Amino acid sequence: MNLVTLGKTDRARRLLALPLLAGLLAGCGIRATEVPTDFGPAPSRVRCSLAEPEVTTQTTRGLPVQVFLLCGSSLVAVDRAVRVPDGTADSARRVLVAQGLLDELAESPSVAEKEAGYTTDVRGGMKVSGPGPGDPDDTLRLSTSPGDLTSYALAQLVCTFSDSAAAEGDGSVVLGGPAPDRPRRYECTNEVRSRPGSTELPSSEVPAD
Repeated sequence: MNLVTLGKTDRARRLLALPLLAGLLAGCGIRATEVPTDFGPAPSRVRCSLAEPEVTTQTTRGLPVQVFLLCGSSLVAVDRAVRVPDGTADSARRVLVAQGLLDELAESPSVAEKEAGYTTDVRGGMKVSGPGPGDPDDTLRLSTSPGDLTSYALAQLVCTFSDSAAAEGDGSVVLGGPAPDRPRRYECTNEVRSRPGSTELPSSEVPAD
């Protein structure tokens, strides 16, 4: 056998081996491919995860607070700040903090927050006032009745207020709408934070003073 014939034979053997190799790869669950597979770029931000803001930036903007935004199917606390003038009386301070929190909830999330999946169901234009005649001292009255809010928006408000200087610190908040709407005491529970759209907010009637 001459060299030319030998070369042709080796080439023929290699060509015959290619289908066999492809079959073996397919049998092992590996797909043969001639080009690299592109799975796309890695996500730039972990869902519901934000970088920690600088404390100095928070304090220069006002009183550091937290509000609860929606992310996925849960409520997640994010850092904000509200302005309260020095020397404000406690009763007026509660209302100012509550209004500041409400305004922050109604603001569209930042670009970074949107990229991480944060949204809000609270709409702008609502106002907060203090107790009306016959209301308990810790009552916060909204310009919109709580019963007219979506379950998500009400959960955001209750969990944000109850975890702030706008409440009495017992994990609950007394909310009412315009008079003669009677206020109710609402509680923010772990179940509400985990499933705000499907878990009913615990609430109870508040007796008039």
